[in-house]
Amino acid sequence: MIKRSMTLFRGEKLNVVIGSQPFKTDDDLKDKVKLAILQILNKKYKMTEVDFQSAELEVVPAGPAREVGLDRSMIAGYGQDDRICAYTALRAILDAETTDDTQIVILVDKEEIGSVGNTGAKSHFLKQVIKEVFLAKEGSADMVAIEDCLYRSHAISSDVNGALDPDWKDVHEEKNAAKFGFGVCMTKFTGARGKSGASDANAEYVGKLRQVLNAHKVSWQTGELGKVDEGGGGTIAMYLAQYGMEIIDMGPALLSMHAPMELSSKIDVWSSYQAYKVFLEKF
Repeated sequence: MIKRSMTLFRGEKLNVVIGSQPFKTDDDLKDKVKLAILQILNKKYKMTEVDFQSAELEVVPAGPAREVGLDRSMIAGYGQDDRICAYTALRAILDAETTDDTQIVILVDKEEIGSVGNTGAKSHFLKQVIKEVFLAKEGSADMVAIEDCLYRSHAISSDVNGALDPDWKDVHEEKNAAKFGFGVCMTKFTGARGKSGASDANAEYVGKLRQVLNAHKVSWQTGELGKVDEGGGGTIAMYLAQYGMEIIDMGPALLSMHAPMELSSKIDVWSSYQAYKVFLEKF
């Protein structure tokens, strides 16, 4: 019998090693290694020990993203979920031709912990943006107009999917899994244990997206997040769907998602950029 445990790695045991050399002095001081590290931080960033009370620090793997493979067809890097989607979406709106419709790319934080806070998708930031647009164009804004605008909007939740891993095929449903190098992945529904906690795009919206991508020769595929009773995951799509807008998840498929070094296909990254740009220009 195999029993799964969520306490294989305890948070309190994930300590970070940042130095070992003591502060150079003949004085009988305590915590000489700590003092040496504080000296480095002060010299580089003007930080003092008290700044740790308010600092927001992140420890991430060192080193830039790099090309992988004899054919250099892949990219290895930390945090491609979801920096890879943020970058392609930003490039798409910068390069897209202007249309009569308002185009918006919103980059939000805290998705991995529930999209909370004033920088997460659950905040009212989007409503504030729409209000500012109305004020700039019409000189006034009311809640009815803002709600109607959001209801009539079309959106893509730019997020990655998990590519079929040849070493872990048992956690995928092969016939419905995204494949590495097959283009941007449309994920119609997310969630766990089927569609629990999911956003589920309607068939008509998916059909329109298929037509637009095909018409502009964008490589795409569909995929779900692992087996029904084993995989699963969530995105910000559900929080935007609450406004009544049409929305679907779309992005590259990654190998080793959430690992210190994630792996993406250049084809999938390029297809994602193309899909986002076409969506902004033609949908």
